[in-house]
Amino acid sequence: MDLRNIAIIAHVDHGKTTLVDQLLKQSGAFREGQAVAERAMDSNDIERERGITILAKCTSVEWQGTRINIVDTPGHADFGGEVERILSMVDGVVLLVDAAEGPMPQTKFVTSKALALGLRPIVVLNKVDKPDAEPDRALDEVFDMFAGLGANDEQLDFPHLYASGRAGWADDSLEGPREGLAALFDLIVAHVPAPAQIAEEAAPFRMLATTLSADPYLGRILTGRVESGRLKAGTTLKALSRDGTQIESFRVSKVLAFRGLAQQPIDEAVAGDIVTLSGMTKATVADTLCAPEVDTPLPAQPIDPPTITVTFGINDSPLAGREGSKVQSRVIRERLMKEAELNVAIKVADTPGGEAFEVSGRGELQMGVLIENMRREGFELSISRPRVVTRDEGGQKLEPVEEVTIDVDDDFTGTVIEKLTGPRRGELVEMKPAGSGKTRIVAHVPSRGLIGYHGEFLTDTRGTGVLNRVFHGWAPWKGAIPGRRAGVLISMEAGASVAYALWNLEERGRMFIGAQEPVYEGMIIGEHSRDNDLEVNPLKGKKLTNIRAAGKDDAVLLTPPVRMSLEQAIAYIDDDELVEVTPTAIRLRKRFLDPHERKRQARAAG
Repeated sequence: MDLRNIAIIAHVDHGKTTLVDQLLKQSGAFREGQAVAERAMDSNDIERERGITILAKCTSVEWQGTRINIVDTPGHADFGGEVERILSMVDGVVLLVDAAEGPMPQTKFVTSKALALGLRPIVVLNKVDKPDAEPDRALDEVFDMFAGLGANDEQLDFPHLYASGRAGWADDSLEGPREGLAALFDLIVAHVPAPAQIAEEAAPFRMLATTLSADPYLGRILTGRVESGRLKAGTTLKALSRDGTQIESFRVSKVLAFRGLAQQPIDEAVAGDIVTLSGMTKATVADTLCAPEVDTPLPAQPIDPPTITVTFGINDSPLAGREGSKVQSRVIRERLMKEAELNVAIKVADTPGGEAFEVSGRGELQMGVLIENMRREGFELSISRPRVVTRDEGGQKLEPVEEVTIDVDDDFTGTVIEKLTGPRRGELVEMKPAGSGKTRIVAHVPSRGLIGYHGEFLTDTRGTGVLNRVFHGWAPWKGAIPGRRAGVLISMEAGASVAYALWNLEERGRMFIGAQEPVYEGMIIGEHSRDNDLEVNPLKGKKLTNIRAAGKDDAVLLTPPVRMSLEQAIAYIDDDELVEVTPTAIRLRKRFLDPHERKRQARAAG
């Protein structure tokens, strides 16, 4: 059967997964009357809850005698490790752009990877039926983005369609019939080249592993595109690393291919098809799986390095072990090592004491998703404030810098620019009108300066601003960046919080807890209205007497506490604070010191 391999690229919430749903339905991948969940490609619970694609996934549809393998790529740069690996499997890309918002930073990040590989894009302007859609402006911005990314003449001469993924139609013009996605299917078949048959059928088998996963029955499984030759189950292969060193020799137990949303065993894998192999025990991503007579590995795409580091430790608070079942450092280490094995964008290293682990990744969102997955599995953890990863080149200290794109109301432009270019050491790159009373600001800001900024940004813009960030490059160290300005309210007692005490503390600042919640000494229960930390007693009840009061007692009406999400809590804490994460709670606390350290600090203080 004729083959086409494509990847779909889009920014977060531009309708990529919804469009894939319609491609599956209109190609006949589902039988009539079959119950299919909305956003069927988002199989992960967190993906469904947050509406973002985290894991790159493959599917396959048939259209008039042509099999089209479709790869759904993550839309957020924090999961870019998935994107870089997956683009080596495809021969073309479909760039999905919101007709109102235009191309956004995450679109730019993934598209730059695709253009560098020489892939020719198809542009689909989605959501053109929305009232604020401006497809012509969005199309011009896409062309400008391609030109800025160094696209060649062939890539700049791209075809485009107007579409509505939710309504399930795509047409060559805005005045089209709007009846289905046939125009998109036909354009993919006509524009995307068939997989190049690198060698004739008699050539030895070669495949580059691009994604790694585990199956409870098959064990370790690797997915990639067959570059040459043919393969049947039972064949013996070997795995070569990027430098040509042989890793292992193994017998292929299963050959699976994507058919709709499921994977099915096939008799034979042919050059150009995307397949999954099982039977190996050591081979991993970027390794070449090949016939025994092959000695040269296939070239693999380099992975961008991690930019932030977070320390994962055991939960050593007084409430440890009450809410989770996995609390030992040994169990935490095993889980983190398993994650690093399956996700090449994450690196794990042991600390000298062995009780904590340094986990490096792409950004706060990627760390947040990993921690959220672990707490759902029953883990209890203590998490430190994120720190940026630095490097030395020629004796100069370099730090990661991110490109920040902000759409904000004109009234708040001055405040945003002042915050980014002042204490956060950013550099303004571009500022232009974005229509309907909004301004688009592009700045290069050190990753350190963006830790904890998003909440402050939402406050400054009254919740109307939109901030997107993507890794830009490395730049010389820009000096000190001030941290959180406000102090915190720290509990000096252990027990259950009392409403009367919290009511009296409200004038001191914002509360993070409500009444009758467990607290302990050293736990952060609120934000101080001033810049110093303050120890308070949230257990102090009202003194009762048998003397009747002249007036009636004041009613205790508590202001609802501030409930932080996991990412907000990690970004909020200071260097001497930790986030305590359990399956049922997220708490903030001061870092507990061992007795020797407390004595040393006491002596130093006089």
